[in-house]
Parts: sequence; C-alpha cells; structure tokens
Amino acid sequence: MVKKITLLAATLSLLAGAVSAQTPNVWAVDSKGNITLNGSIFRIKGGSWFGLEGRHEPSDAENPSGAPMEMYIGNMFWNESGRTLAKDAAEIKALGFNSIRIPVSPQTLNDNDPQGKSPNLKNAQSERIEGAFTALKATIKACADAGLYVMLDLHSCSNYVGWRAGRLDARPPYADKDRVDYDYKREEYSCAETGNPSSVKFIHAYNTAKWLADLKLLAGLGAQIGVDNVMGIDIFNEPWDYSWADWKSLIDQAYGAISAVNPNILIFAQGIGGTNGSQDGTPDTKAITPHGDPGTNPNWGENLFEAGDNPPTMPKSKLVYSPHTYGPAVFQQAMFVDVVAQPECIGLEGDALAEKKCQIVLKQPMLDMGWHEHFGYLKAQGYAIAIGEYGGNMDWPDKTNTHTKNLWSYLIDKNSDQKWQEAFIDYMIREGIYDSFYWSINPESADTFGIFTTPYDPVSNDGGWGTWSGTDSRKLALLDRLCTAVEVTNPGEVISVKTGPDKGFSFGVSSTGLVSYTLPKDEIVSLKLYNLDGSLRSEVVNRQFAAGSHSIDRRQMKADQGLYLAVFKAGRYTHSQKIYLGL
Repeated sequence: MVKKITLLAATLSLLAGAVSAQTPNVWAVDSKGNITLNGSIFRIKGGSWFGLEGRHEPSDAENPSGAPMEMYIGNMFWNESGRTLAKDAAEIKALGFNSIRIPVSPQTLNDNDPQGKSPNLKNAQSERIEGAFTALKATIKACADAGLYVMLDLHSCSNYVGWRAGRLDARPPYADKDRVDYDYKREEYSCAETGNPSSVKFIHAYNTAKWLADLKLLAGLGAQIGVDNVMGIDIFNEPWDYSWADWKSLIDQAYGAISAVNPNILIFAQGIGGTNGSQDGTPDTKAITPHGDPGTNPNWGENLFEAGDNPPTMPKSKLVYSPHTYGPAVFQQAMFVDVVAQPECIGLEGDALAEKKCQIVLKQPMLDMGWHEHFGYLKAQGYAIAIGEYGGNMDWPDKTNTHTKNLWSYLIDKNSDQKWQEAFIDYMIREGIYDSFYWSINPESADTFGIFTTPYDPVSNDGGWGTWSGTDSRKLALLDRLCTAVEVTNPGEVISVKTGPDKGFSFGVSSTGLVSYTLPKDEIVSLKLYNLDGSLRSEVVNRQFAAGSHSIDRRQMKADQGLYLAVFKAGRYTHSQKIYLGL
C-alpha cells in the first residue's frame, strides 16, 4: 500500500529569502523521520554547488599547487559566458531543485586569506568577488533570491587538504599519496599541530575548539546576511577516520554549539568509514570500524551501523543523518565484482581489480544489503536520512584521464556507474529515503562531472575546464523519479538484513561453509540461499529448533560452489550476509 506524499506549501512555494523577526523558519524532524519546515513535510531535492571550499590548482607558475576559494559559475576569464551567481541560482531553481549544499573550509570564513582574492581567482573579471567569506554570503543571498534553501557543509579542516581529511586534525599520509598520473597531491599539508611526518611543510592547525567556533559562525550567517534560507549545517565532511564513539561525541558537541546560536536549523551528520585511526599520527595502527557484513565495505561517510544501538544524545527532532555513497567511477569496491566468475578477484579493490582484469558486475541484492545495514535501517527507527553525496560519471571509464581510461579499457560493460546510480535510486525509493543532495550541480568534479555538462575533456579538451554547456538529461531523470516517488508505508523495513531483538541470538559461517547459530529459546528457523541476482537458490531449513547451539554442515547447503546471499530467520531475528561456499 502506498500513498502520495503531501508536499504542502513548504516544499517549493515558500519564499526561501523572506526573513521575519517574528516568524523565522523552523526546521525539524517529525516522529516518522520526515524533515519539516514550519510543521509541513519538506522533501529535499538538492545538489552540491562547490568551489568555495578550495579548488586545487595544478603545478603551474601562476599559483603553483594553490587552493583558490571561488564558486564555479561556468564563466572563466579565458572563456567568458555571461553567467553570474544570480543567473545560475535561478537556472538551478528552474531545473526543479529546492535546496543547495555549499561546501566551505575554515579558510573560506576569512576574507583576508589570499587564496580567496585576486590574482588567484579564475572567474571572469566582472564576476569576481574579492574575499571568500564575502563570496559565500553573496552565494547564500543569490540562492535566497532564487527561492533555494541552503545547507552549509564544513567540508574540510583546510582548503589545501580538502576532501582527504577524515578528521578535524588530519595529517598525512593521505589516500592519494601513491595515485598514478595525478598532479594534485597534498602530502606537504597537515591540519595537526603535532605528530606530523617529515613530508609536512605547511600546518593549518585545526582542532575541536576552532571547529565549534566555525559552526557557531555558520549558524548565525543567515541572520548576519538578512535572509532565512539556511536549513542546517553539515557539521564535517566524511569523518571516516573516527570511531563511532568519537564521532557521536562530536555530533553532540556540534549540536550544543549550533543550537546556542540558531535553534531553528538542523544538524546534518554523516557516517564514518570502515577503518579509523589512519590520520591520528599512527597510520600503521588503524582499527577496523564495525559496519556489518565485511563483504559490503562502506564509502567514506557512509557507515552508521552503530548509530541505531548507540545514538547521540541530541534531540532526534533536530538530527538528520546524511551518509555518502558512490559507485565505480569514484572507487572500485571489492563488492562490485563477480568473484564466482573470477575468483582471482576476491579481496581486491581499486586499481588492483583492473590489474587482474576483473569485470564490474553489480548485484542489486548485495548493494541493498550494504546500504541497508550501513544506514537504511535507521528509517525504521524514525530517523531522518538525507543522502549527503552520491552521483558519478555516467560515462566512466571512457570520459576520464588517460591513465584511468587505459587501465579499465578491457571492461565489457562501459555503463557500470550509470547502472550503479540507477540501482541506488531504486533502493532509496524502496527503502523510503527521498531526501538527497546530488554531487554535483556544477561539472568540475573529475570523478563525477555534474548536472550541468561541459565541453571539458581531460584528454582532448582541457581548455574547456570551468565552462558549462547544457544539462545531463540522464541525471535529471533519475532525480525526478526520486522526487516524485510515492511514499512507502514501512520505511526502513522493506529490506531485511538484521532486524529484531538479537539478545541471545548468533549466526556465523566458517571458511569451510559450516553454519553455526544459537537460539535463546525454541524458535522456527529458516535459512535460505539466494543467488546474487536475487533469485532463490535453495531453502536449506525451515522448521522448529530447541534453544541452544546448532550447526549445518556444507553437505546440507544444497548449493554448488559459489557466492550466495544467506538469509537466516529465527522468530523476530533476521540476519543476512554474503557467504562463499567451496567444493
């Protein structure tokens, strides 16, 4: 049973720029996990519009390896187009978007930082805004005038370190340290005052106190400008290097700081990663972060596996979980491979997959399982979820740099990232997750490109950088399908991975295929094996068992050698995981 979600006057018709001292906009989360504006459900159709957090210049003579903070508007000094902030915002609104996520860095909030001023700016002379903080306020105002709400994203600890930072005091080595054919590494920069490797020559020291001060500044920015279109703050981008206990504490501290300045906006908190402790000064002693089935590795910012049992103490009515997830154009995960057909690919990821000529084969049940246990299950607990980043380069690997194009040229399926995006939209609709910010609006992200298209090509037309042309109808169609989807009646419960009270229950599979499970009381037990295309392979057992420990050996599994999705149920307890059965 489904019903049309009622998008009341709050959705598109409210004037985002109107500000009233008597009746400020009040953002909240209702008991069902819906985001509301002034009491009415508001479905976010958003996208990230970036540049102010710090671009990355190549090693050229004018601003060698610089990090200029300037919004991309599709109007560069070497290719003037007449585009302006105001025109872009109006066009984004006309495309059907109602919300914009604006990434910033601590340096963005300082008008005196030289990377926010000429001669380091690249937009057409007539459209340059001197001072990154002034430019940020102008962008928020342009969005308000166009009827767009904004979510401010503290994207890094430094405009130079950028996306690499997995914690407030991030330090090298960074994830791209050994990236091939790449002119944008940042091993010389750190956000930590101490514990830095010898490669560090520039320290942009950042810590919790400075972060909380920046959050307070952002919380009061709407009032400072004289607009009321700030819906919330994304408190830190992809904090993948924290444990859940550490990140949970920071979420609560962020709420305290922000609500003290502006109690009417929302706290957007991303997930963590699959490991922690890489950037704390001890890169060789990182720890594994719980995230459910080890076969479904989370993206940076995706992992909220522990949040359900150990939530922050801040009010649920002000919290929006905002996980990030990406497909093969951004990173090639081990779960994107058919290891039954290619067992030599087991455990590999990234370039290592290409070196073994592993084919990208996406399996919806496996993808669903990962997304559900990483964050989707929280919908059933009444939490708001707004996907903070997803998207990708639908033309990967053909439209990318020479190294990547050659590395993955053997692929049979050259549309895997488009298929991944379609699979994720399908999942969101079935899970009851409708709020999202697509990455990105502008096309200057090398891994994803954008809603706006560009004549730029990393191989054949690098002079087209920063130039916008039309829009990508494939991406717009995906977002329209999500935005107009009908509401499911049981969000967060459509996809079963691990549900019900688990006290006293256990389930495990050994490397030899031996299934072991424990029941705290007599229960009807069901174990089914599914092929990765979702079809049923075998029903192993379906009968009542007494309380205690039990096992099922490999001979009873009724399946050939291969990779399967095992779904175990005992009473209200459900557990699913990917298993490999040998001979």
